[in-house]
Amino acid sequence: MIIKNGKIALPGRNDLASLDIEIDQGKIVCIGENLQGPDCLDASGLQVFPGAIDPHVHFNEPGYTDREDFYHGSCAAASGGVTTVIDMPCTSVPPVTSLENFREKLKAVKDRSLIDFAFFGGVSGQSYAAGYEAAMTDLAPFVAGFKTYFISGMPGFHRLTPDRLTRVLEAAKRCGRPVLLHAEDYDIVTEKTREQSAEGDAWINYYRSRPECAETEAVRKALASARQTGAQLHIVHIGTGEAALLLKDEANVSGETAPHYLEFSFRDFEELKGSLKTTPVVKSPGESEILWKCLEEGLLDFAASDHAPAPAAQKNTGSVWTDYSGIPGSGTLFPYLYSEGFVKRRIPPARFLKIVSENAAKRYGFWDRKGSIETGKDADLVLVDPNRTWQIKGREFLSKGKTTPFENRVLKGRVSKTLVRGTVVYDVFRGIVERPGYGQFLKPHFSGERA
Repeated sequence: MIIKNGKIALPGRNDLASLDIEIDQGKIVCIGENLQGPDCLDASGLQVFPGAIDPHVHFNEPGYTDREDFYHGSCAAASGGVTTVIDMPCTSVPPVTSLENFREKLKAVKDRSLIDFAFFGGVSGQSYAAGYEAAMTDLAPFVAGFKTYFISGMPGFHRLTPDRLTRVLEAAKRCGRPVLLHAEDYDIVTEKTREQSAEGDAWINYYRSRPECAETEAVRKALASARQTGAQLHIVHIGTGEAALLLKDEANVSGETAPHYLEFSFRDFEELKGSLKTTPVVKSPGESEILWKCLEEGLLDFAASDHAPAPAAQKNTGSVWTDYSGIPGSGTLFPYLYSEGFVKRRIPPARFLKIVSENAAKRYGFWDRKGSIETGKDADLVLVDPNRTWQIKGREFLSKGKTTPFENRVLKGRVSKTLVRGTVVYDVFRGIVERPGYGQFLKPHFSGERA
């Protein structure tokens, strides 16, 4: 197949090139002018980007499929131009903290995903006590990193102390994998939650229970461990500008933010209520602008959705303390970044590509196959109509979760088609056009390892 007449976003270039793309057996085999062939896809008027990578999703299968599953989550992702997701280890039963649990999860979901997918392993308080080093060694060839928490509300996935994080970082360094950290300080959040829950049931109480200082203090502690060990550390879903700025000049540390931190503050709770509840919570007005600048300037490596939907009843329990914490986001990740970053903030194409695909592919061991439009790589592509606008309607989401803080938001640019390994899996006019199970499980390939 040849994709003709589109404007192509190539790595390292700050213009969109008028070139064609030839695809054979799922791979990009040629990029050039006036390519000819019997099977052509006309991309006139469209921009062609590498498929977006969403490296932080909770698809909840097996175990919590009342909230989400791999089929619906992957369909939602594809509708937003995402062609690869990396699923978190903590929101499935059993959690991916051992090779046995990994195999059980892969068996459950391998025929369910529309798009390509990978897993993170995890180290919980329980698995740490059960012998984390052997489990990490066994899991390492199959996972893109190891997720941990400084504070956790999940009974099946307890937190680690800073001292334990240091030892996990040492083990991860031996395994050649990064450690991903949910960075909120346990002592601060525990004390503030006790105070604020006694004080009231308003959204300002929830915000005050997880203040900016909880995030910055946790990041400081984690950075000390990373420096001590020389291990690779990644801070997930950063919502505080000061925490992001702490990553400056940290050679082995990377960070991500998410669209809701780029868009909202605690003041939006008055209108949006439970639809905006996440952990960490959105922060003070002004934080989003700092996060945008960190993302634009490279202090933050990429954005991820932290896709974690729930049924409306779980999002609206009548109490800020019991409303489910999480929102659907994989289907709006790339469209939001395109509209608000690429178009409105005029982020240069070369930097935009790093944010939506390139940096995550490099960080997690998929750069040999994913993350850019180059010959030899998988033909994972998203075709965007830059002249269309669309309004976000949660009821139209392909995710099981329909409750979104972005309800009614109008975005510039519309995903027209999403291709995974050269096959159209989503079309804006026809919807999902491939079978469940088309997506393949991806093993990471870090530098020095065999593919």
